[in-house]
Amino acid sequence: MNRNLAACRCARATLAAAMLAGAGLAVAADDVVVSGAWVRATVPGQPVAAAYLNITSAHGAALAGVRSDVADTVQMHTMRDDGGVMRMRELERLELPAGQTVRLARSGTHLMLLQLKKPLRPGDMVALDFSVVDRAGALHVVRAMAPVRTAAPQEIKP
Repeated sequence: MNRNLAACRCARATLAAAMLAGAGLAVAADDVVVSGAWVRATVPGQPVAAAYLNITSAHGAALAGVRSDVADTVQMHTMRDDGGVMRMRELERLELPAGQTVRLARSGTHLMLLQLKKPLRPGDMVALDFSVVDRAGALHVVRAMAPVRTAAPQEIKP
């Protein structure tokens, strides 16, 4: 591929990602798009927070991990009802079927930000770096900026 063409595509993708991330909307890298990301606000002394979002891969991939500068560790968790008791367990990998949006939401699959470095206040922005493995086995990092909120966007009344 022509080096100038590759540089132009990279610059356009970086600019688009920066514009979308700043708006808290969606960030695309290759064929993976993260949208609707948000993080629940914490109270002082609370060491964990949850993050929710939608993630879509056009050609199929797997989410292999997540990092954030506001937490020492980010884990992918899933919840299930076990005889009337909700149980949470860590996921090592989350499949992203081609063309399907995977929703990370309350009472289901979600992200847990552990060992927070500071309280998360409404209006803060949290960077989330997603490690995505494509079908060929190549690793890509997708960054999304998630606003901190007290309630899910649909729960917030104008």
